[in-house]
Amino acid sequence: MVLERIFRAVIMGPPGSGKGTVSSRIVQSFGLKHLSSGDILRTNINAKTELGLLMKSCIDQGQLIPDDVISRLMLSNFKDMDQYSWLLDGFPRTVAQAESLDSMCTVDTVINLDVPFQTIKERLTSRWVHMPSGRVYNVDFNPPKIPGLDDVTGEPLTQRDDDTPETVTRRLKAYEYQTQPVLEYYRSKGVLETFTGTETNKIWPHIHAFLSKKLPYTQEARGQA
Repeated sequence: MVLERIFRAVIMGPPGSGKGTVSSRIVQSFGLKHLSSGDILRTNINAKTELGLLMKSCIDQGQLIPDDVISRLMLSNFKDMDQYSWLLDGFPRTVAQAESLDSMCTVDTVINLDVPFQTIKERLTSRWVHMPSGRVYNVDFNPPKIPGLDDVTGEPLTQRDDDTPETVTRRLKAYEYQTQPVLEYYRSKGVLETFTGTETNKIWPHIHAFLSKKLPYTQEARGQA
């Protein structure tokens, strides 16, 4: 039997950098549990919880979620993850959040997606979303089968309020200002690995090769599960 050690990774990148797509491929290829701040936020927003309403107000105004709110929400999800290898997507976004995470567990690798802001702006302003599920389409490179309708349910797609050009610019500037210290924090710990490019499909092979060296037994272990 092949033993698989616990492996914990964080993926970072600005909104529209392809982080969701890369995360899905990592989860599928290496069997990590996916813990997404976006999914957790969406659940709370759809349920209209107190935190959910507060977060929706921030998002609609193009602001990032307050540090203490997102920390409280995310760290509560780690209680049942002690025995799992995981990929954390969308958290931490500040040094304080990173330090809170470090107090609970050790992060082995931080994958940073470095995509030019102009590329991201073009992607996001062409983006349409099926809000109930979070499925994302892009009219340029990932269009729905029927324009304006979700592939799975046939329900209408909408453009999020935070995908307008002005709001996208504000979000990208806010992301850069807030998370640059986090990248420096993880770089100083020797766990940061940056992948640069404009297309997810060209960045992905490099990420896969990198993780294959970090996780040499994972796929074999999954095959024997």
